[in-house]
Amino acid sequence: MNSFLATEQRLAVTRQRHPAFPRAPAVLVRLVKHLHKRMHDDANAALKPFGLNHPQYNLLMMLYGTDDHALHPSELAEAAGEKPANITRLTNELCEKGLIGRAASAGDRRKLVLSLTPAGIALIERLLPSLCTLLHAQTEGLTARDQAELERLLKKFLDGFDRRG
Repeated sequence: MNSFLATEQRLAVTRQRHPAFPRAPAVLVRLVKHLHKRMHDDANAALKPFGLNHPQYNLLMMLYGTDDHALHPSELAEAAGEKPANITRLTNELCEKGLIGRAASAGDRRKLVLSLTPAGIALIERLLPSLCTLLHAQTEGLTARDQAELERLLKKFLDGFDRRG
């Protein structure tokens, strides 16, 4: 954990100055932030040859993971953890690339449906082997049991946010 040493030192100084500062929660939150940045950077590097960035990939994968490759913008925002304004920008970019399309909902013509185009599906299927390799590399230091335990703990952590919300 050498790369986290400076953060731990800053937390120790903070605790000296404010003894009530909760070290354990601060460490967890900062670790998640550090991991998010590194995973995001890794993904951007892996996706660059495909002309995508990580947020665009996430939207494409949310659509790919549905039975009909389609979601309403609000569903896509929720699934991807993005704000509606960012969804608009990202979906505009993906539409311009021909990877997703917009259409009126069959059930309610006032609603918009975003769906993968055949080019979008083909791109995802072309890049998935690279992303599978990346995901394995990112978790290579964890056994299958470690991964299951970390998943359980992170879901529990997320549930705490959901209960507060």
